[in-house]
Order: sequence, then C-alpha cells, then structure tokens
Amino acid sequence: MSIYPVVLSGGVGTRLWPMSRESLPKQFLPLLGGLSPFEMTLRRLKSVDECRPPLIVANREHRFLVDEQLRTAGCTPGTVYLEPFGRNTAPAVAVVAYSLLREDDEALMLVLPADHDISDDDGFRNAVRMGAQAAKQQMLVVFGIEPRWAESGYGYIERGEALADPAGCFGVASFIEKPELEIARTLAASGRHYWNSGIFLFRAACFASELERLEPALAASCRTAAENAREDHGARSLEEGSFGRCRSVSIDYAVMERTERAAVVPASFSWSDIGSWHALWDGAEKDADGNAVSGDVHLEAVKNSYLCSTHRLVVGIGIEELVIVETPDALLVARQSETGRVREVVEHFKAKGRPECKVHRTVHRPWGHYEDIDQGERFRVKRITVNPGAKLSLQLHHHRAEHWVVVKGTAQITRGEQTMLLTENQSTYIPLGVRHRLENPGKVPLQIIEVQSGAYLAEDDIIRFEDSYHRV
Repeated sequence: MSIYPVVLSGGVGTRLWPMSRESLPKQFLPLLGGLSPFEMTLRRLKSVDECRPPLIVANREHRFLVDEQLRTAGCTPGTVYLEPFGRNTAPAVAVVAYSLLREDDEALMLVLPADHDISDDDGFRNAVRMGAQAAKQQMLVVFGIEPRWAESGYGYIERGEALADPAGCFGVASFIEKPELEIARTLAASGRHYWNSGIFLFRAACFASELERLEPALAASCRTAAENAREDHGARSLEEGSFGRCRSVSIDYAVMERTERAAVVPASFSWSDIGSWHALWDGAEKDADGNAVSGDVHLEAVKNSYLCSTHRLVVGIGIEELVIVETPDALLVARQSETGRVREVVEHFKAKGRPECKVHRTVHRPWGHYEDIDQGERFRVKRITVNPGAKLSLQLHHHRAEHWVVVKGTAQITRGEQTMLLTENQSTYIPLGVRHRLENPGKVPLQIIEVQSGAYLAEDDIIRFEDSYHRV
C-alpha cells in the first residue's frame, strides 16, 4: 500500500499575530531557520517510506504562496485542493479521501498540518512506519506526544490496551479536550496520557466508512464536493455551493473521538504545533540568559524573553519572560504566560473591522509584492516590486489614477494603445479608466513607486482583462 501525505495548509494561525495574518498565515512564514513550517513539512516527507507526492489542501487565497513554496522546496505535488473557505479538518480530509478512492482503493492517508515543527526526521519516519502497520489492519491512527509540561492548550489522548500487532501501538481509552491547568498537570504526570498531535494515518476507505457511519449527512456532502471539484490550471478547486454544505467540524469530533477503531502511536520525536509565541520561544535557539531573538535586536539585562524585529531596531533593558514582536504596523508586548490570549485580541480586531488582523503592509502577489508606504485622504503610496519576467494583469480602475516612478530596473508599460520602456528615474501617468499593464522584462527585480489619487483607493477597484495567473 502506498502512503499519500495530505498536508492541511488552510489555517490562519491567529495566536502568532502580528506576524501571522489571514493573507500570510504562520505556515508560510520563515519561522524555522529561515524556512516556513510548510517547507519543512515537505522536506520531512522525503524521508518517509512508500510515500507518494503530497496532496495539499489550502485556501484559494493562498494558492500562489503554496505554488511558490512548492517550487522553493523542489516538490511536485500530487494534487493541490483549493478551498473557497475553511470548513475545518473533517471535510478537508474527507474530500481528499473520496477523491483518492476513485484512483486507489487501498490508499493510506498520512494527514498532517502544515504548521508543525518536528526536528527529528528519523523518529518521525519510525512512528509513521509503526502507524502504517496498524492502519493496514483497519485502525485509525493518531500520533501521541509525550507531554513535556502541563499544557492546557492541547488536547490529550489516554492510552488503552496494547495492540497485539504492531508492538508499541495502543488502543485509545479516551480523548480529553483542552483541560483546565490543574487537570493538565494530572494528565501530564500520569504516564498514560499524550498530547494530541493532530497527525493521523489511516486507510482512506476505512476513514470514509466510519465517517458514513457516524456522520452520514456530512459524508454525503463531502462526497458531492469531491465529485464537483473542477480542474483549475493544475489545481483542483472545490465548488463553493457543494463545499459550503459540508458542516464545519474537526476530524477529532466527527470521527476519532467516537470510533472504536482509534489507535495511538506514542511518538518519540520532538514536536511543537508552534501554537503561540511561547511555543516558538520554547523551540528556538537561546542565548545564555534564555533569550531568543530575531532581527535587529539589542539586549541589556534581559532574561527568558522572545524579541522579534522585522522593521526597526528593538532594544530590551531589564525585562524578564516577555514576548515583544515588532512589525511595520503593529507591536505586541506580552508576558510569556499570557501569549495564549493573542487570539482574543485578533477576534476583537475582526469585530472592529481593523485591517491589521488580515493583511501586512507588505502584500504578496504571484508577480511579486507591494508595500504600503503612506495613505491619507484621496491618496495612497506604494512600493511595488515585480519579479524578473513577471507582469501584472491588463487592468483598469474606475475610481483612481496612478503615477509610476521607476526606482530600480526596467519597466515595460502598456497604457491604452501605447507600449513604452522606462528605466530608473523615469515616470508615467495612468489616467482613471485607462487600460494598463506593468511588466518586468529584465533579469533583476523591478521596483516602482506608485502614487494613487482618487475618491476610492481599495484593492477591489480592479477590472482585469488579461492575466497570467488566471485571475480574470
């Protein structure tokens, strides 16, 4: 039997705000030695025996982040499934399972989130090998992590009776959702409870059968969503109507906590879900005083703290057990023990409609990126970077005009019926309502300063006519 890795990449990672945001969530951030958790997950899979190319499940809005990081990792996926919106893990896994069963009725699915940090590839491979043996015997396997401390933010798995085969694998006596701290201390010290890693391994047919038994309506909706998925320029896009009828529920609630086929493999590898700034500090390299730093940071008499700068100099003096994270538009200061409350703050921002929970000042696009420099009444200033050989869509705006000044590289510009080449210090004007396009024909990144003026300057004032990235 072949193992099909299913990499779930649709999360938002709100507990790592202000770095992680809806447009650029934590799984795509360079948090692990310059690489993203998504890239590290792809690398880890290369060590797994009988492993097929990974199947990726991602939000449609992150398609080009996924494509770019797949290229960076040198990975050709089996299929990329694009969700129009999140429906939690059970529908995501079920859609892939029903799609797989049309091709391989003996397929094993290794389901793993894209935002975990696992530093021990050998330990991971050995755990998967044991889990595969149990999965071949119709068990639904979850990987349990030996608790390193009493954590109230994780779910727990209670080990049941040992399975006859394979040795070292156990039935599941119970699942415990995120407990109060005192209960977590008891569970962590018991010797028979594990953290729920959220990593699963089972036969696609076995999972589908249990889902149909336990959640027949959900199973029917997921099957329909799989059947209605359409090819979308190398990916498989889930249709909004049928996928929207899938109830939003986790794989734990829908199946694992209710099935009699659950088994747990106690995993020896080090693991973190990078679920908070405290967790990132815990897994990071630290100085002699227990500090982890990133970016332009200077410390004086600082202990057991995490400081991250992305934009300017950050200085810490005489502080202990703090998290300080600086971005161009937001600054987080919190006690290590309180970083779990960041999610509450982000929910507050969402309710207020604040953009800081959705986008950074630097916004990534398939052709490159742009950075907001300044904005006021009837004007907006951006720095736009276009990758070599890339081009924006042929477009127009109904509510704004634009001035472009080239500061680096060569720009090929379409303006109405004109096509022109501009180099450093040259500029042009794009009147309101005129079709235009910006291209980089050179071999170095193109940078321009764009000054927008008009009554409405939001990103949705774009009418596209042609586009290399299928956004028309």
